[in-house]
Amino acid sequence: MKIEQYISQLLYRHQCVTVPGFGAFLTEIQSAHLHENTNSFYPPKKVISFNSHLKNNDGLLANHIAQIEKTSYEKAVASIESEVVIWNSILQVNEKFVLKNIGELHLNSEKNIVFTPVESVNYLKESFGLNSFVSPAIKREVAQHIIENTVKAETPIVEEKEIVQLEPEARTGRPYLRYAAILILGLATTATVGYKMYENQVAKETLLVETAVQKQVQNKIQEATFLLETPIPAVTLTVSEEKMLYHVVAGAFRNEENAQNIYTDLLKSGFKARRIAPNKHGLFPVLYGSYATYAEAQQAMIEIQKANNPDAWLMVKAL
Repeated sequence: MKIEQYISQLLYRHQCVTVPGFGAFLTEIQSAHLHENTNSFYPPKKVISFNSHLKNNDGLLANHIAQIEKTSYEKAVASIESEVVIWNSILQVNEKFVLKNIGELHLNSEKNIVFTPVESVNYLKESFGLNSFVSPAIKREVAQHIIENTVKAETPIVEEKEIVQLEPEARTGRPYLRYAAILILGLATTATVGYKMYENQVAKETLLVETAVQKQVQNKIQEATFLLETPIPAVTLTVSEEKMLYHVVAGAFRNEENAQNIYTDLLKSGFKARRIAPNKHGLFPVLYGSYATYAEAQQAMIEIQKANNPDAWLMVKAL
């Protein structure tokens, strides 16, 4: 059974998909960004990483396989174990292999697994249908050139005429001052009108450029496609407050009274302990605490394993 297709399906809906006995694929959201040198715009996406230390079976992958393949949970676990054996064999012989639509795994000089994610698949649901695109830079000098030519074309040209000097008559007043004032007023009016036309043209050209860019962006979004090789169940998108997704587990007990005793002891020891609903196997889980980030939970688990409980393990689940 090729289980990478099921891992790929789960990465769209979960932050962590664990392959029991092998490792876990983790996702982190990367915001939309612009590459200034190439004028390329990239939508938000999920960046995939791999942690070979998270090997405990959280039931997510096995339950998903059992549901899709219409088989039992135990058979799904057995299929995963068989696939992991094949993966480890390939790594030992070829020192690398590729998981389709997920990435490449290979061994370094120290025989540790190094993961390189695939770049062509975006696992962020909110970015369905969005592809990267290149938008040409706006050349402001072109619009400025158009404005200058327009102003020149619409500004009336005043022709110079030969000045005829006349002998002034002996008068008590100075009528030429009146004509000079009229000329100055006319020039000022012309300058004001020309500047107003310039401002209007600048606004018009700026609007045209911005409209063209927005139209290009919309066209790119409408033309974008997102293909899934295996369809997944419909997902309803909701906006909710951030939840504590990472939990350090003290244990899961078949006897509820034992779970309550452990929970009480952890509270007395200063832990922010929690009891959660019984799982599908009828066990009563008890948590040391819940954390907002994987790094915080990982650090807490290491400290607890050293000081209190070597069997403490990390669970990723929205509670």
